[in-house]
Amino acid sequence: MDLFTLESPRTDVDLEVAWKATVARLALEVPTQWMERFVRPLQPVSYLNGIVRIEGPGRFVLDWVRDKILPQMQGFLGDELGRAIVIELQASSNTKAAGPSAEPIASAPIPKRPEVEPFEPNERFTFENYVVGQSNRLAVAGAKAVAEAVGRKYNPLFIYGPSGLGKTHLLHAIAREIQIREPRLGLVYVSAQQFAEEFIAALQSNRTDQFRRLQRSHSVWLVDDIQFIAGKDKTQEEIFHTFNHLHSLGKQIVLTSDRPPRDLYLMDERLRSRFEAGLVADVQMPDTETRCAILQSKANLDGIEMTFDVAMYLASYVPGNIRVLEGALTKLTALASVERAPLSIDLAESMVDRYYRGTLEKPGVGQILETVGKHYKIAIEDIRGPSRKAPIVQARHVAVFIAREVTGDSWKHLGSLFGDRDHTSMMHGYQKINEQMHHDKELKATVNMLLRNVHPEQRA
Repeated sequence: MDLFTLESPRTDVDLEVAWKATVARLALEVPTQWMERFVRPLQPVSYLNGIVRIEGPGRFVLDWVRDKILPQMQGFLGDELGRAIVIELQASSNTKAAGPSAEPIASAPIPKRPEVEPFEPNERFTFENYVVGQSNRLAVAGAKAVAEAVGRKYNPLFIYGPSGLGKTHLLHAIAREIQIREPRLGLVYVSAQQFAEEFIAALQSNRTDQFRRLQRSHSVWLVDDIQFIAGKDKTQEEIFHTFNHLHSLGKQIVLTSDRPPRDLYLMDERLRSRFEAGLVADVQMPDTETRCAILQSKANLDGIEMTFDVAMYLASYVPGNIRVLEGALTKLTALASVERAPLSIDLAESMVDRYYRGTLEKPGVGQILETVGKHYKIAIEDIRGPSRKAPIVQARHVAVFIAREVTGDSWKHLGSLFGDRDHTSMMHGYQKINEQMHHDKELKATVNMLLRNVHPEQRA
């Protein structure tokens, strides 16, 4: 008879040892608070004909195990026992005799996590030096809440916005805060591009199981630039299953993108709906005052002496995102060092005139409409008007795309300039042209030509 109980151990298969190893593996997958409440109170009581009976303290605990982790638990325990098994759950008996199983499972040594280089957040990317303004207030609040209550608030957290506005900074800040507050929590940071490349490499080398363990054996999953997997079907499928696995176990997920989930048109609808299930927060181009504060913060971090007037001048006259703005400060500091001069308004004006004047003279929407209308031989009034004729709609969408690329204006503001249209109409027009250019080389050439005509430094 293939019978084994904790009171009569076998030399070839030790259920107690196998169970402790299983608990240790589950500890890498399940959040600590769930382990303590639902998993560690469980006790294996018998092993007969491939069936392992496990007792738990009450129906609530057993129902949770059955709903959340039973298949995973069966797989792990079967691995340790060396054969496929079925787990039967039963309520604990009040008259259960004390025995070897009374030893706390928590005493089992927990194996190391899969070998992977630990993530070290950039020491400059903290919440303390992230300048908060109206353009990013919700995203910062969400990031701080996630770091303070891992897996319990805003899960997933989806942060979106144009490149160079601090999304990666927030991911690093979240990671750093979690490592300070809960250093035992496993954490992985990966860019979507890196995820895709490593997944393809794993497929080619037949090491997908190891790849999945590396991605799924942590309590916090931070994914940067998720938009890069759009159109990559196999990678999306892997992201989908990884997301489901982590989310079902209450693990914290944070993703960033250059656009909101609803605008990830080449993304699987199942993924988009899951991305929207938590908090979706945007990071937009900051106003001049916030840009000035960001410059002052960077100057303080780098030990650069810079007056408020110089910071405000750069914030007002250097166009582009925060990376461009910080690059301008670096350039100004280098010029001051070469000329052995202080960071003055005169030096800032000279630097802006030399390096940024061309980018300052951006065309307005009126000029863009005129250029597009002339090319398509359609009156500006018709482009702005209500007509739904295909040629006019196409010209309108092209104009919206160019206006957004060149000016960076908000969708709401652009809508007011295109016949008081709703911001969703502007977003739809932009995205439609963006998608068409991926497979229509002639349209892409036309849009690039129009972009060069209205703004020589711009290209789609």
